[in-house]
This record gives sequence, structure tokens and C-alpha cells, in this order.
Amino acid sequence: MSAVTVIGCGYVADFYMRALRCYPGVAVAGAYDSDPERAAAFCRYWDVPRRDSLEAALAAHPRDGIVLNLTNPAAHLSVNRASLGAGCHTYSEKPLALSLEEARELDDLAAAQGVHLASAPCSFLGESAQIMARSLREGRIGAPRLIYAELDDGFLTQAPLESWRSESGAPWPYRNEFEVGCTLEHAGYHLSWFIACFGSVTRVVSAGACLLPEKKGVAGQTPDYASATVYFEAGPVMRLTCSILAPRDHSIRIIGDDGVLEVGDVWNPSSAVRLRKRMLVHGNLIELPFGRRLRPTGASHPKLKAKNGSVMNYALGPVEMLEAIAERRDPRMSRAMAVHLNEVVLAVNAPAGQGALVDIQSRCAPVAPMPWGM
Repeated sequence: MSAVTVIGCGYVADFYMRALRCYPGVAVAGAYDSDPERAAAFCRYWDVPRRDSLEAALAAHPRDGIVLNLTNPAAHLSVNRASLGAGCHTYSEKPLALSLEEARELDDLAAAQGVHLASAPCSFLGESAQIMARSLREGRIGAPRLIYAELDDGFLTQAPLESWRSESGAPWPYRNEFEVGCTLEHAGYHLSWFIACFGSVTRVVSAGACLLPEKKGVAGQTPDYASATVYFEAGPVMRLTCSILAPRDHSIRIIGDDGVLEVGDVWNPSSAVRLRKRMLVHGNLIELPFGRRLRPTGASHPKLKAKNGSVMNYALGPVEMLEAIAERRDPRMSRAMAVHLNEVVLAVNAPAGQGALVDIQSRCAPVAPMPWGM
């Protein structure tokens, strides 16, 4: 049986636990949180061993398992550093680090220790992403040229954020979310899908704005809107937007020579993937209004019922990493991908009121499809 150790028992940890319960071969070796009351509530709810310190959690961790760093972003570096330094394979919540220098430090440490390092999100291993990727490989829309990707979350400051609680009772950390910003938190979803498909990003041209300088008592100039043009080495260009003001929209459109692929919601692993071919109608070129839904060729992965508004399978990445360790191969979520994704997300997150042109230094190969996604 494979095992994980959970560091950080806050809001997102419950989503991981709910997903991990879909995999009988995965156990939780222990959990630790710097807040003893939060750790106690989490461990009691999920019936997992509680560790009294980070050092104790890492000392008791099985070396063929992985440490899940589910802390808030400000603690990612220190916890990742401690986990890797203890010789543990490590899977970090996003962002991997808050600067490129920190990400490179973690990459070097993982290499020196001979352990794997990966970073969320893992939704590109999900059903919708794998169907989309297979359709691109099969040439369903010809050569892909342009990608429109939206990650807008509605006018978030008007939601009752103070009352949001996770399954085991943890509050949603809206202060951390606003301080870090929606781009560092969310741009990785779309970007990981297409880095997995096309490989390296070479250049990012971005601009951001802070349109709500005061958010539920959190003041600052962290961008709450960002837009970027992302250039892939393989040719396609993406226009990516993130905000916490515009109406909720997590969609993708990929425009190719022979048609358009659409995905409704990157946060839903069962979101419909639709193919729209072009046709002439009375001399006008249009995409067919009713796209053909593309479906998996067989069973994919466990699906979760909605809980606290989420159906995402947060365990896809950790479980694939555990399988890679057991099979003595490299995981699909590699160190190179973690660092590259981190660098690109940081480039998209231009300072409020400013623009940026960043040539991306790191490189990353496309990711092999899941066995059921070929």
C-alpha cells in the first residue's frame, strides 16, 4: 500500500482527502498543521494519525510515499525545503514558490536528494483534459493556432466568504487568496493543460490591474485582473485572462485550421469537450452551432460528487506520482514541469498597472498521455 503524509490541514486538505478515499491502495501516514486545533479537527474527522511537529511528520513518513504540502503559499518554500531536505518525494500545492529563484532552489535540492518534486494543479491528468489532448494529437481541428482561456471567478468580494467552511470545518483562507492573488492561484490550471500538450512556453507578454484595492479588509495592490499572451515553442499562442470580478468562466477554445475545440470548465474533469467544424452558409463561414461532444474511449479515473462546490479530483497527481515511484519511473508531473509552470505563472502575474515582457528560461517537454487517454 502507498502512503502520503499531509502537511497543512486547512481548507484544501479536505478536497485531497475526499479524493484520496477513492483509491483503496493509498493510506495517510500522518498529518500535521501548525495550528494544533485545526490539526486535531482534521485528524479526528478523517481518522488519520496526528503528528505534533513538521519534524515528527517527516521522520515518520515512509520513503516510498509522498509528502503533500498543502500549506498556505507563504509557507510553501520552507515546507518544501524541509521535506526535500529530509529525502522525501514532495507534491506541493500551487504555486510551487513565490519567486523563480526559490523554485530553482527547490529543483536543485530535489535533484541533489534524488527525489521527485511536483506541483499542483493536476487537472491536466483528468478526463476532459486527456480527451482534448487526444483530439489535438489526432488532428481533429488541424493545426492548432490560437487558444482563448478564461479563468474568471465572479465578483468574489461580494460572496459570503467568511462563512465558507471545508468538510472538516476549516475556513476558506480568503485573506491569503487576496494577498497572493488570483493569477498565482489559478493561472496554472489552463497553463498546465497546454504545457502538457505542447511543451515549453518561450515568451509571455502580460498586464495586470488591481481594480479592488480593498477586499474584505485586505488592502494592497496585488492584481485581481490579469491578461497575458503566451507563446508556445511548438507554435500555438494563448490569450489567458484571470480575474475575481468578471462573471464565472473557466472555459477554453482552441482554434485550428479545420475547426474549434471547446471545454466548458477546466475545474470539472467531466466537462464536455466539443468539436465544432466550419461550414459555409449563404456565403458566410461559421462554426457549427451544435458541436459534437467527444467522449472517452473507456474508463478513465474515479469521479467525485460535488462537495463544497467542487468535483475536481485532487488526487490524480499524487496517485500518479505514487504509481511512478512504485514502478521506478519518472512521474508525469516532473520537476521540470513544476519549475516551468511556476516561471510562466510568475510571468503572467505582472505588477498592477504595469506590463511585462518575459522570455522564459526553463524548458519542459510535453507530458505523456495517461494510459486510458491514448
